[in-house]
Amino acid sequence: MPEKMLAAVLHGEWVPRPGYKPTPEEEKTRKAKHGSRVWKNPTLKLEEIERPKPGPRQVVIRVKACGICGSDVHMYEKDEEGYMLYPGMVRLPVVIGHELSGEIVEVGSEVTELKPGDAVTCVEMWYCGECVNCRRGYFDHCINLEEMGFTKNGGFAEYLVVDAKYCWKIDEFLNVYRSEDKMYEAGSLIEPFSVAYKAMFIRAGGFLPGGYVVVYGCGPIGLACIMLAKAAGAGKVIAFEVIPERAELAKQVGADYVFNPIELEKQGKSIHEVVLDVTGGVGADLQVEAAGYPPLITEMEKCLSVGGKITWIGRADREAPTWFEYFQIRSGQIYGSQGHVDYAPFMWVIRLIASGRIDPTKIITARYKLSEVLQAMERARLRKDAKITIKP
Repeated sequence: MPEKMLAAVLHGEWVPRPGYKPTPEEEKTRKAKHGSRVWKNPTLKLEEIERPKPGPRQVVIRVKACGICGSDVHMYEKDEEGYMLYPGMVRLPVVIGHELSGEIVEVGSEVTELKPGDAVTCVEMWYCGECVNCRRGYFDHCINLEEMGFTKNGGFAEYLVVDAKYCWKIDEFLNVYRSEDKMYEAGSLIEPFSVAYKAMFIRAGGFLPGGYVVVYGCGPIGLACIMLAKAAGAGKVIAFEVIPERAELAKQVGADYVFNPIELEKQGKSIHEVVLDVTGGVGADLQVEAAGYPPLITEMEKCLSVGGKITWIGRADREAPTWFEYFQIRSGQIYGSQGHVDYAPFMWVIRLIASGRIDPTKIITARYKLSEVLQAMERARLRKDAKITIKP
């Protein structure tokens, strides 16, 4: 009999929304480009499934920690018509979870760079390395892309099988944390910090030390942006957040100013006016949208500095207007950012953690066992925590 393991599996019904026609490839593979437009009644279940075995170039990881991402919550939640909220690529059923670290327990016959006992994390964007986009260096935009926890089984399980090329070693974290438990917690946060790193420093090109940085949304990605901005020498970090618990944590991890947009509106103040006031009328050198609220662009564009940049991480299935005059007269620029593979942000984030310059474990606010994943997801829906971590 095959060996079994515990896993959290997301199920759903393939019911394309009225007016949305899936492509023939989507119909064939059930890999929807926009999950929110086809997957109805998503349901998460704890199940006993078969423990994976490695192929020649694969490894099996015993998962030690896996964080709940906002994307996981959006896959789990439904709109008023019963469709999942997540607008990205999804194939069900699937074991969700993609922010993980663990110990390698088995390696394939052709794996030489990793061995049992190694502590690793792994990228969520599973690129082929052979399509035209990969050959151009756009691995996060691989034509044949699979995503761990979205289209392939992920980390809310006792074990995970993954290609060796997607793994990064984290053993050196022991020199900082002196604890395997903390090492694995830090390792599980490399993915969200790498998403932030890519958006800020790879896509947008960063900012000069002393630059003014504004972060919209203080969930895990936004908090990572704050910590990275401080580590990179930002002169001022300004954050906007409506949830008090997250706003307080933003202060603790380095934000110099934290404002609640709802309270500002009650006072008759707008976001762009506050940014201009704090920066002495200069505006923001780098703004990061990590809230998933596209209408923010109408405020962000009004407080660009000359040469200012906006980088976009948040995801939402909606459009918003913008006036390009702001970008033209201020030589401004907006950058879209997806993923965490191009130019190896995992490597740079691992180096920052290993040096002690940032401590991502500061944003963990709750820990649950895998057997408690349903309770953890319900807590995540409240959106008061920063990072909830599942520890199989």
